[in-house]
Amino acid sequence: MPFHPMGGMFMLAKQQRDTAMKWIDLPPVWLFVFAVMVWAQATYFPMGLYFGDGWPDFIGGLMVGAGLVLMGLAFYEFRRARTTVVPHMEASALITSGIFKRTRNPIYLGDALVLAGLCLRWDAVLSLALVPVFVWVIEKRFIIPEEDRLRRKFRADFARYCEKTRRWV
Repeated sequence: MPFHPMGGMFMLAKQQRDTAMKWIDLPPVWLFVFAVMVWAQATYFPMGLYFGDGWPDFIGGLMVGAGLVLMGLAFYEFRRARTTVVPHMEASALITSGIFKRTRNPIYLGDALVLAGLCLRWDAVLSLALVPVFVWVIEKRFIIPEEDRLRRKFRADFARYCEKTRRWV
């Protein structure tokens, strides 16, 4: 590779960009982006479609609440295990207790419930199609890489956990 007097600066800039992207490329950021799309569709492109009166607000509120409860229960387990909740970092413990006995991804399930609940609350009928897209993005960007790291680190323990506990529900 040829020498370039500014090469070190370019490498530093790339490292800083990669570090910034790791902190921008987080599930809450993706949830926020999708929620903004849901809101924009409901506000600017309702297309005359709506779910009806009363029940969508109630069910949507329940879904948002359930999603937040799932996230809270998962954060509690992460704190108890003293391991990271950040998807790009390596876990120091395999959590299989509490809400993790029921689902391997309670935070992501909570995110999906929040997004679906917002679709109902905001009468964003067309945006319901974004929920499976969101789940696909989260699975490809976070769940599969996380599970690969856990599989390498915890080997047989993680394999047994996967046999007993489903990825989603």
